[in-house]
Amino acid sequence: MGSNLLFLGFFLLMIVMGFGPITARSQLSSSFYAQSCPNALSIVRTQVLNAIKNETRMAASLLRLHFHDCFVNGCDGSILLDGSDGEKFAKPNLNSVRGFDVVDSIKTALENECNGTVSCADILAIAAKYAVLFSGGPSWRVVLGRRDGLVANQSGANSGLPGPTNSINTIISKFNNVGLNTTDVVALSGAHTIGQARCVQFSNRLSNFSSTSSVDPTLDSSMAADLQSLCSSGDGNTTTALDHNSTDVFDNHYFQNLLNQNGLLSSDQGLFSSDEGIASTKSIVQTYSNSTQKFFCDFVNSMLKMGNISPLTGSQGQVRQNCRLVNN
Repeated sequence: MGSNLLFLGFFLLMIVMGFGPITARSQLSSSFYAQSCPNALSIVRTQVLNAIKNETRMAASLLRLHFHDCFVNGCDGSILLDGSDGEKFAKPNLNSVRGFDVVDSIKTALENECNGTVSCADILAIAAKYAVLFSGGPSWRVVLGRRDGLVANQSGANSGLPGPTNSINTIISKFNNVGLNTTDVVALSGAHTIGQARCVQFSNRLSNFSSTSSVDPTLDSSMAADLQSLCSSGDGNTTTALDHNSTDVFDNHYFQNLLNQNGLLSSDQGLFSSDEGIASTKSIVQTYSNSTQKFFCDFVNSMLKMGNISPLTGSQGQVRQNCRLVNN
């Protein structure tokens, strides 16, 4: 009797502490398409593998699409909608998010296999998993059953997405707003172990940084010189690797870079070097820099949490036939 009461108390405590959204998670399932589209995951897997073989950088782009979708309106595929008022044209996404053509190819292949069945929101979640896996990262069982939203939210993307020049406290606050905590901030930032960033996203660190320093003092001087040379043309769209010396491999090298002041974005290096980071995130960075296993474990947990941000389920929303457009 006592053990039963203890278990009940623990279960209620988990609900009160917000280890959910409990309802949303109960409606999503890793076997959601087992009957309606049993080959769904293998179809997405093949398409993602082909896309990464064609362009290695696409792994990071597909992962980022899922991230930027879930932070606005929840994981509802709204980032994929076309239109001048779409999320893809919000400031954090404009000339930055990419991979829409790959999503189109995945959707076409799925529609040919099982018409009107697999949502665009679920495509993003599955594609993110395989993007990480094919880059050498961990695997996990993706829970599915999301449906697609009917509207985009450009203003929400402008205000809610974490940015490369945001302070660490601002980023933590934006994560908290969607139910993610400080550990999630650091673990999901580790996705920057693959991919690239444009000069415009880190040029603030290279000149006129402050009244006392031209260059960000938390940026390694040798790396700063290389970046200044790279971006000297003034073309803010020139790109370089987010993870210096480990460009395309999903590993914990990103965190090791931060210990050596080789983080590319101020939002990266700030996790370790800023006053706010020292107070809240530095110790987590140190842990991940020493343990790939711990980073992978926390990253998977954070991806599952992020994938459960306000999903549309049941009769909500729709399953779009074209990920760029709401069904007629």
